[in-house]
Amino acid sequence: MSGTLKGFARREWGPLSGTVRRELVARRWRAIPMTLAAVCLTSLFQIVQNQDWGYQPVQDVGSVRAEDPLWLALLRTPLSLFVPALDLPVWGALAQVLLVFGIAEICLGRWRTLALAYVATLAGTLYARVGIALGPDHPLGLPASDAQVVDTGPSAAVVALAVYVCWRYRARWTGALVVVAMVVEVLVKNNLAGKEHLAAIAAVLAVVGFEEWRGRRQGGGAEPGPGTRSWKPPIRS
Repeated sequence: MSGTLKGFARREWGPLSGTVRRELVARRWRAIPMTLAAVCLTSLFQIVQNQDWGYQPVQDVGSVRAEDPLWLALLRTPLSLFVPALDLPVWGALAQVLLVFGIAEICLGRWRTLALAYVATLAGTLYARVGIALGPDHPLGLPASDAQVVDTGPSAAVVALAVYVCWRYRARWTGALVVVAMVVEVLVKNNLAGKEHLAAIAAVLAVVGFEEWRGRRQGGGAEPGPGTRSWKPPIRS
């Protein structure tokens, strides 16, 4: 039984943990500069928004609501990723960014990580408007009151990055577990945040589908990952 579990762990997480460990040993904090900058920015927003003078400025640059004009929501969306939700512990947001963004930056590179994070966050922002338009009676709908909910934080990006990294590194069971956990979250607590997590997953799965399609069209199949003969760890800049 122990050997079976070790074999599963090696197949599921071996390539991923090996890549992360090599980069951290070789480069230490220099392996994740974007992640460390994101942690510092999130911490700064948390400190500022809890000051009497700082709450409104943070809201003005990074607070998104579905009732806002679309152009304003799109303008604020990039920074909204780093504004912690006021009703959740900030340490949770910081831990999510440090762990998941850090792994993604090492495994995918900083620009792909940042692009996927913004795609996921934008998917959640746009879904909120669609869900409210559908109404509470629709399975994918939301109540009109959610238009006033402040929509900030890194959780949608974290979920999407986790699923994408699991796909790239063939940690299929882990990726599936993340998706199932998000579905259960919506079933247990049917709120805006939970459904935005599903929207983020849908967005990143669309990216995965496009990359698989592009790989087949180019004649080489899907982009090789760990466990395939032609796969090599990503070259770091």
